[in-house]
Amino acid sequence: MVFGGALQPHRGDVLTSPVSLAEDSARYIARLTGGEPVRTELWHDALTHGSMGEARDYQRLEFLGDRVLGLAIAEWLHEKSAAAEGKLSQRLNALVSRETCAEVARAIDLPAHIRLGKQARDDGGAQSDNILGDVMESVIGALFIERGFEAARAFVRQAWAQPMAGGTGHAKHPKAALQEWAAGNRRKPPVYSLVARDGPDHAALFTVSVSVPGVGEAQASGSSKQEAETAAARAFMKSFG
Repeated sequence: MVFGGALQPHRGDVLTSPVSLAEDSARYIARLTGGEPVRTELWHDALTHGSMGEARDYQRLEFLGDRVLGLAIAEWLHEKSAAAEGKLSQRLNALVSRETCAEVARAIDLPAHIRLGKQARDDGGAQSDNILGDVMESVIGALFIERGFEAARAFVRQAWAQPMAGGTGHAKHPKAALQEWAAGNRRKPPVYSLVARDGPDHAALFTVSVSVPGVGEAQASGSSKQEAETAAARAFMKSFG
């Protein structure tokens, strides 16, 4: 997938680096962002998982990209919608969620370019929502550092066009829906419990139960505790709501 025309490099210090970015990944970044990667160490780090055992990986860029993504999406929602703050927050949380970031990463063929250690790749790390979501944000962080916010915003608006147009976040979050259902039916609040955590850190699987006293219980699994809780709330509402 190619996003738009060439984006102008951010005016600032341009560093040349001895870090080698794989040729296919360099071509991919150029197609993806509309400009050749200049600071190759940024893009190398952005695509590198900790399982590679290298001195630097994507974590710092992911920290930055998470904030850039949040600002870009918040600005876009404010521009597009006259909804109240609560509805805007609901959509924002869904659009920047780990699950949506992972969906976007798959749509732009990012998994093929993530640098994973052998064990992490064998364990399915290239399809882990946690890893894909993190790397998606780290790519945004690298783009922000190299070319500035306008370039990062343009990328986000094109990469997130489908989730935005498709209404991601319009429906109430399953945990909020369950909370309201319990209150509306004069029940005690739902209680979430971690049942199990399996697998290595980079491909963990969490199983969570949610119960409403006097009503019932449901279980579900996910690649993060939050994802498992959301799935459990959805399963509970399907069974008892």
